[in-house]
Amino acid sequence: MNVVIWIVQGLLAAMFLVSGGSKLALPESKLKERMTWIDSYPKNSVRFIGAVEVLAAIGLILPAATKIAPVLTPLAATGLFIVMVGATITHLKLNEAKATPVTIVLALLSLFVAITRFGPYSL
Repeated sequence: MNVVIWIVQGLLAAMFLVSGGSKLALPESKLKERMTWIDSYPKNSVRFIGAVEVLAAIGLILPAATKIAPVLTPLAATGLFIVMVGATITHLKLNEAKATPVTIVLALLSLFVAITRFGPYSL
């Protein structure tokens, strides 16, 4: 089971590193092409979400791998769960129902990591 959790952590970390990194690095015009919700939020909020995603991606792997403050790993997963719940609500408010399955799956995977790393498979 520990291997499965590590695989999920790695996939989540890769996904959020790319997603958050693009929110931080790409110009606003490029982001608008990819993410229609960008117009609904101030630029600084979008950059903040990107920073949270990148930091959480790092938090999913680094503390667990180094055994330095490993409690940060389930905390990072919990934070990503909260971000994905917010993303789901945002997509529903903006009538973007096609985007909600992805955010729900990511939320559930993040919740899985949080529960298992806080509980029976803690680090």
